[in-house]
Amino acid sequence: MSDTTSAILDAAEKRIRGGGYNGFSFRDVAADVGVKASSVHYHFPAKEKLAAAVARRYTDRFMAAVDAEVMAGLDVVQAWRQVFRAALVRDGRMCLCGALAATSHDLAEEVRVEVKRFFALGIDKLQEGGLGHDAAVRVLATLEGAMLTANILDDQSLFESGSAALAS
Repeated sequence: MSDTTSAILDAAEKRIRGGGYNGFSFRDVAADVGVKASSVHYHFPAKEKLAAAVARRYTDRFMAAVDAEVMAGLDVVQAWRQVFRAALVRDGRMCLCGALAATSHDLAEEVRVEVKRFFALGIDKLQEGGLGHDAAVRVLATLEGAMLTANILDDQSLFESGSAALAS
């Protein structure tokens, strides 16, 4: 991936996490990167292609971070909690796929597919870690909800209390 492509994806991710799918334009992303809008179109011919690529990259990075925490010795639930916590502390924003999922019925199908992939992989990975399907759904819902609450109330400590039931 070229440096320009990476910069475009970074800028688009920041915009999406801040304003959702409808909260960015190619012009905004181009200005953030310092290129012309035509350069963004060269790499991503349509908005849905760019947003889908952002969601795909986010999912891949997130899953790799969870795998790294498991490899470091955390059980699967604590690994997920740690990756969500780290994202909240580092970025101070919602989970990208959680933010997009909130408006899933308004998303282009290509973007919707990538957002669904995040949640489906999450449930699968939690099940692979020994949880049943319902428990895996509860863990993912708890973490997304705790992050949402911490974000809207501008208090990262609420993530801890909102996800405390998972700590045992």
